[in-house]
Amino acid sequence: MKKSFLILLLAVAALQATAQVSVEAMLDSVTIFIGQQTGLTLSVTMTEGQNAVFPQLEPRQELTPGVEVIDVVDGDSVHLDKKRMRISRKYTITSFDDTLYYLPPMVVNVDGKDYESKNLALKVLPVEVDTLHPEQFFPPKSVQDNPFEWSEWSLPFWLSILVVLLSALVYYLYIRLKDNKPIISKIRIIRHVPPHQKAMNEIQRIKAEGIAQGGDQKEYYTRLTGALRTYLEERFGINAMEMTSGEIIEQLRKVEDQSQLDELRQLLETADMVKFAKYSAMLNENDRDMASVVEFIQTTKREDVPTVEKVKPNLSENEKRSQRSRIILKTAITIASLVAIGSLAWVVWTVWGLLGL
Repeated sequence: MKKSFLILLLAVAALQATAQVSVEAMLDSVTIFIGQQTGLTLSVTMTEGQNAVFPQLEPRQELTPGVEVIDVVDGDSVHLDKKRMRISRKYTITSFDDTLYYLPPMVVNVDGKDYESKNLALKVLPVEVDTLHPEQFFPPKSVQDNPFEWSEWSLPFWLSILVVLLSALVYYLYIRLKDNKPIISKIRIIRHVPPHQKAMNEIQRIKAEGIAQGGDQKEYYTRLTGALRTYLEERFGINAMEMTSGEIIEQLRKVEDQSQLDELRQLLETADMVKFAKYSAMLNENDRDMASVVEFIQTTKREDVPTVEKVKPNLSENEKRSQRSRIILKTAITIASLVAIGSLAWVVWTVWGLLGL
């Protein structure tokens, strides 16, 4: 009993293992014309982890006499569930004889055991030929070029000529530009100190040096009136450095208040006496005269005077013409280069399309 039961279990296990592997063969079309191709798909369903070996068929090898293999392509692996999967391989076949072919079962080896598919049938049909009118048959035609249409190529051709001419023009203008050396014109920036600030700076230096306290009144009044005269020249535009004190007062009388001019006249007269008559002023007179100058400057100063001036160089007519010609050359080179590049890009794109690349 035990031996019989063991034999039964082995038989059931063997049948179960056999049932887990199945091989299927299927034709895409069971009917083809002579020379036509069709696909033969061979698939095996097995337990995941098993090893399947498909028939080793090479291109131009006969599957059966009269049926030739053209190509072999590995198919996909599909997981059916957690344990089973399907692997396929596709064979492209053809035939050149009109008959009904019997395709023998195809064998797939799985883990060392062969499994066969069902047999298949392939019907190859002849191509109908009208033998009553042989004059309608023509030999194979040779390879022919596409017809040449000048209308399609004329615009790219003339644009190509334009690109060549523009390139030559750009080169010529570039040579001209190199020969025509640039005129270097530098704009100078000059910073001006306002007249009142310049005069106040000089007065501050006089005070810092203590000339009035040192006793040298001639130097003191010379520098004080010098700062004042310089201010008058730059502020009012009069030649105060070459005028006498009276002439300065007469010029200022036209634009300034009389009370301020009285103090200024007194300062100038005191300075003249110190410098030419050896007059010795008192210390309080020195301070008063300096205060008069400071007050006059603060009253008549202008705050809107620009402190920065741009000085452009004076170019000759030849230099101006040279600069204009360089600007024209640069503009022409830029425009010609852009037109040439755009035309070349369009020509390349058009020829690419005409050639079908």
